[in-house]
Amino acid sequence: MSLLVVGLSHRSAPVSVLERAALHVDAQVKLLQDTVAAEPAAEAAVLATCNRIELYADVDKFHAGVAELSTLLAQHSGVGLDELTPYLYVHYEDRAVHHLFSVACGLDSMVVGEGQILGQIKDSLARAQEMHTAGRLLNDLFQQALRVGKRAHSETGIDRAGQSLVTFGLEQLASGTAVPDWALGKKALVIGAGSMSSLAAATLARVGVAEIVIANRTADRAERLVEILSDGADSDVVARAIPMDSVSDELTRADVVVSCTGATGLVLTAETVAAGRGWVAQLGAGEVPPRFGSGAAQAARLPADSVTEENCPLDLAPMQATAGFSVLGEAAVAGMAASELEQHAAWVDNAPRPQGSVSVVDPVQEADAIAALAATAAVIGRVPERRRPEPVAEIPRPAPSLFLLDLAMPRDIDAAVHRLSGVRLVDIESLAEASADAPMAADVDQVRRIVADEVAAFGAALRAAHITPTVVALRSMAAEVVAGEIARLDGRLPGLDDKQRGEITQTVRRVVDKLLHAPTVRVKQLAAEPGGAGYADALRTLFDLDSETVAAVSRAEDSTTDEEGRGSA
Repeated sequence: MSLLVVGLSHRSAPVSVLERAALHVDAQVKLLQDTVAAEPAAEAAVLATCNRIELYADVDKFHAGVAELSTLLAQHSGVGLDELTPYLYVHYEDRAVHHLFSVACGLDSMVVGEGQILGQIKDSLARAQEMHTAGRLLNDLFQQALRVGKRAHSETGIDRAGQSLVTFGLEQLASGTAVPDWALGKKALVIGAGSMSSLAAATLARVGVAEIVIANRTADRAERLVEILSDGADSDVVARAIPMDSVSDELTRADVVVSCTGATGLVLTAETVAAGRGWVAQLGAGEVPPRFGSGAAQAARLPADSVTEENCPLDLAPMQATAGFSVLGEAAVAGMAASELEQHAAWVDNAPRPQGSVSVVDPVQEADAIAALAATAAVIGRVPERRRPEPVAEIPRPAPSLFLLDLAMPRDIDAAVHRLSGVRLVDIESLAEASADAPMAADVDQVRRIVADEVAAFGAALRAAHITPTVVALRSMAAEVVAGEIARLDGRLPGLDDKQRGEITQTVRRVVDKLLHAPTVRVKQLAAEPGGAGYADALRTLFDLDSETVAAVSRAEDSTTDEEGRGSA
């Protein structure tokens, strides 16, 4: 059997695909069950975080395992296999070990060095143990990954290479201002009470917000988090809990909103955010917030001499004194889907032009102009520019008064809120873009060396463990031979007393042990080296060991390992 991992992450897939492929807890459990029920896999574990979905398995066939695990991921994520396949990565045996150890150290995280991944790996192992899908290999692998991650954080400064996703997100919201200065005195709303939301609440309390409101579907968890925040000795933050149906009301007071729930749909829509800030009530009937709503409402506020174009599929306001063009600039189309823009472009191309606004060029003058242009191009080698395009003036936006941080996958907050005036949204997608240019700390190289050393040690131990059942079976066979020969000696020499029989038995056992010691020690050393898997087969062949006896030893060791693993997780 061999270790195989098939998965996708922020490094291989766009956030839109990760968002659609996200697995809730029930889906993870079903995926585990179906994986171990599949023929190539004997063990399975799922590592699902906000920016990665990975399926680990112990398989007996590589190609069949890749095909089966990929199909299962597609089935349970709801993304078609053809669409998912280009974004999947595969790691096998030592490469799979190296990948998980790198993940545990935070080297593969969106924010390098973040330590929250260790808790997520621990949860993944606990779930696999609870479902009895983690055997000896995955128990050893995940527990060793936890130890490697802890070693990296304790022996190096990898913590300085990056922060938690929460801290990084708050830095993006602060836009260059020191987070404590930016957060001082603000009122925060945290939606969710899971591990990421709890980390966000604790971070907000530490950087100096004045108030934290926790909203969660389970009231007990929200109250418990409030108690923890209120008892904290490092902050004087005021904390309270509210039910989820009070979130829209709380938006009228909040300066900062952090959301990370397990919901499959949006928790905050653009309409909810707009209404929560009171914009609808302030603007009056028939109007909408600035940069939000239908094109018709925007057109209603344009000057009276603007030309309104009929039948435009997006109902956008026309550009002043420009016939046949209805895009008011980047601000008018920001956040719209590509399909809508294509629909509008097709309308622009096919729409009839106003007869009175288009001048007819004299054919003779046009021919002369073309000839002159061709002659000029022949001389200078290019078509000259008749005029340079006017620079596009950006529409000024007011300073944000509401800051939104969406750490959920799939997203909790409607991406359309970025079109609202006075709102700043940071989500997983924008964090991925920002972190791509984040500087790497010098300690990262040291962590990579730790990972390499630990991978080599784990591989050696795994290969050595592979031959252990064969060695145990060999020594068991030798003990049976000794016992049989002593019994035969008793039949031939019935007059031996107990002391004499004991001396003879000990002598024979010592002879057998000495004969077996050097070969068994040496074969373990050889098996621990790369390519040493064949020594177990050679030992079984040379000593004609019963394969069922070896398998029985393996099952007994796996059972013991499983019990120890469940107790330590």
